Amino acid sequence: MSEEEDTFDQGLLDYLGQYITPHKKSVMERVLAKRTRHLTVVLEDIFKPHNASAVIRTCDCFGLQDIHVIEKTDQYKVNPYVTRGASQWVDLHKYYQEGSSSVDTCFDSLREKGYKIYGTSPSADGISIYDLQPEEKLALVFGNEHEGISGEVKSKADGLVHIPMLGFTDSFNISVSASVFLFDLVRKAEKMGIENFHLSESEKQELRMKWYRAIVKNSDIHEKVYRKSLTDAG
Repeated sequence: MSEEEDTFDQGLLDYLGQYITPHKKSVMERVLAKRTRHLTVVLEDIFKPHNASAVIRTCDCFGLQDIHVIEKTDQYKVNPYVTRGASQWVDLHKYYQEGSSSVDTCFDSLREKGYKIYGTSPSADGISIYDLQPEEKLALVFGNEHEGISGEVKSKADGLVHIPMLGFTDSFNISVSASVFLFDLVRKAEKMGIENFHLSESEKQELRMKWYRAIVKNSDIHEKVYRKSLTDAG
């Protein structure tokens, strides 16, 4: 039986659950209740891995389940010392398209899922963070540390958004910028009471299975024992 077919096998979930403490289960349920795919983050060609890893940690803290990484000249590897374990709880989607546009591949996938895409930029050409509302599913694109988002992203995004600066410096670093945006958008979404902002029950069930498999030691062996017991019983 494939992993997809047994994703919602309640018997397997209960079987693995025997090896998870009640405290860990309660923490997972608390997190699942606030998880969302209504908001997502896209990282474009991040030069310094620790900065991207810091953004992943930020996304987990604000309840985002998906992070998308557009790879061009730089390939991203998770830095576990920066994510502090956050990377095992979120879904990381990477896009690298040799000979064609990784931006197109990523943006097409996001639009198929109903996202409106905004590039983040210190330029005042776009709208202010104060005017960005989360009624629609939103994907925020953050560029690399040297040049920000590319011209390609600027031309293909649905719009640009910036955080007004009050000092001499014209921008935050990427992890701080992501934190400001996500804090503001999550707060707005909670006040608006957006329908279906959080994960559906089937999505939560899928994540439970993924997380149980990740934290139960030798879960693959336990799963084989469980399947054998079903065969023997049959």
